[in-house]
Amino acid sequence: MELLKRVRPMDYLLTGALVVVAMLIGLENVNAKSADDVAHVIESHSTWIIPVFVLAVLPVLLRRSAIVAAIWASAAVVGASVLMFGWIVRCGFGLPLSFVLAYSLGRFAKNRSELGAGLLGLVALQVAVLIRDSATDGAGIMVATVPIAIVLTAVGLFVHNRTRTVAAPVQPQAERVHA
Repeated sequence: MELLKRVRPMDYLLTGALVVVAMLIGLENVNAKSADDVAHVIESHSTWIIPVFVLAVLPVLLRRSAIVAAIWASAAVVGASVLMFGWIVRCGFGLPLSFVLAYSLGRFAKNRSELGAGLLGLVALQVAVLIRDSATDGAGIMVATVPIAIVLTAVGLFVHNRTRTVAAPVQPQAERVHA
């Protein structure tokens, strides 16, 4: 596939780590008891939670070639999980996912319109993660998570600009043409 040509070993490692976290959070939901200490009762214990969570993190593989599509794909899958499973714990994998995608947005967005669409997608992803999250009891925590995502996007932009500056070839003094 054309989209996967830009995937590097670090992308596989990052995605693998997020897959492990998503699977563990999914297992916690499946095995949760009604007496567990959560802010809101977990409504579903379906084993389908695990593959849906894994599917939500797989777009990280596309972060170099299609970051905006990756963000919106993750947001769509997490949003679908809200409709499918109701109140469950999502923040344990969803917030790290949004933070990874926030940095990646700054690092790999090609222009301002991609940055804007990506930031909207990150907010949508965080809303989907937190709106019916049993551990946080809703989206009130977004007053902290959205600024963190913005800072991580800015860090990604800084790294992008710094890398581009360092990578630019410097013409030796003798070869410069003076007008």
